[in-house]
Amino acid sequence: MSKIKIGWSEKSIIPEDVKVSLAGQFYERVSDQVESPLTVTAFAVESGEDAFVMCSCDLVSTSYQLLCSVRERVEGKISLPLDKIIINAIHTHTAPSYARRSDTFGGGLQCIQRFTPEGVKYEQLAKTFADDIFRDEEAHSYIADKIAEAVIEAWNKKDEGMYAEAFGRAAVGMCRRVCYDDGSAKMWGDTNKANFTALEGGNDSGIEILFTYDKNKKLTGVVANVACPAQVLEHRNFISADYWGKVKEYLRAEYGKDIYVLGLISAAGDQCPRDMIRWVEPETPINDPNIERDYVIERTQDPSMFDVSGCKRVARRISDEIKYAFEEVNSYVDEATLIHKTFKLDMPVRRVTIEEKDKAEEAIKHYFEQNKTGTINFNDSAKLHIHAGTLARFEDQETKNVDEIEVHIIRLGNIAFATNPYELFLDYGNQMRARSKAKQTFLIQLCCGAKGYLPTEKAESGSHYSAYVSSGVSGHAGGDLLVRKTVSEINKMFE
Repeated sequence: MSKIKIGWSEKSIIPEDVKVSLAGQFYERVSDQVESPLTVTAFAVESGEDAFVMCSCDLVSTSYQLLCSVRERVEGKISLPLDKIIINAIHTHTAPSYARRSDTFGGGLQCIQRFTPEGVKYEQLAKTFADDIFRDEEAHSYIADKIAEAVIEAWNKKDEGMYAEAFGRAAVGMCRRVCYDDGSAKMWGDTNKANFTALEGGNDSGIEILFTYDKNKKLTGVVANVACPAQVLEHRNFISADYWGKVKEYLRAEYGKDIYVLGLISAAGDQCPRDMIRWVEPETPINDPNIERDYVIERTQDPSMFDVSGCKRVARRISDEIKYAFEEVNSYVDEATLIHKTFKLDMPVRRVTIEEKDKAEEAIKHYFEQNKTGTINFNDSAKLHIHAGTLARFEDQETKNVDEIEVHIIRLGNIAFATNPYELFLDYGNQMRARSKAKQTFLIQLCCGAKGYLPTEKAESGSHYSAYVSSGVSGHAGGDLLVRKTVSEINKMFE
């Protein structure tokens, strides 16, 4: 074992006083208001002959193209091998859209446009056509620059230090897929129905925590792994790091403004911060066709998990647990085995059937037969996106059977880190964590790629958004493969 060196950095990923095209919904939103800052946090670790720099980005996703852009900017500036750079997203929906963001097959919008009659347009905010909006290539370049700067700075600031393992528990993530007695399921489905049977999956309240210190045992940073995407505020028209922005705020108020926080999202493709049983309506209306309630009963429950009040509650639960865990630390590690393996994995492509293709094509044609003129609103755009994505995927699969992804497996002492580029359903994460030989396993989704949802076989059978064939590149066969390979590679390191 060798002495551990640790470095940290944090950089803003949006310029000041800029209008931002926000990513994460089926319609365009533009904001120049900042609810909380957007940053990239870089965590560098070196021990012996191996190392890594892990970056948590306040973005909806981190595409493989963005990763390549970051590595290009870092190349030759530090001694770190480029494949040791890891970037992941907290999945906030109130962060910039950037060019080349998606790695998923095809182009749904292009497919829709083939069937769009002349004169029909998509509903957008008038100000989205202004020239001063931060988006596309400008946003991609700026964000890549800032992530690269954070990587370089964290690496150059490395110094001997130590860490402590810890664990917390907070009720944050809950299953958002609702099952009915006919075998169907629905994302955000209404549970106040006689045919409601169960939530499709469980939840994971555990928080894997790692504290870092300098040589004098002064706290320098916190790494926390939570099984819930940062999407409390996903429909709002302002810039925000969602609950992770609040977690940073609360922890810095407690431990000092120089504390770094690396927020990592565990397997949580079917998770959300909302209780589907004790439903609480948004404080103000939202544009989402999947979130509709015919009759809402007022509940004694959490504040709205669509608004800042709910965001604060989530962040308080996480930060309080981190504080409790910090008080219980009594063992520090300054020497540890570090092994970092990077590999490519060919994932099977989930196939679109002829029947699915025909239904999608007919649905699009039927819509435009009924709507030959006018404007397509957010509701119709969301529905058309699903069908168009199916057609695009059908075309792509004619020449592609597998989809290559980049995976990172790291051993740091008793701890394992494992990455994937999906919105990975919780069941897969539970299987990985339960079978891992590591004392503690951090799982990081939406990492080094943006491959969409990876649903379970049960979810595929229930269907709906997140489990449609157009919702992601791979299906349950790929999920099973990813679990086997991840568990195998982790356990080899701990034999």
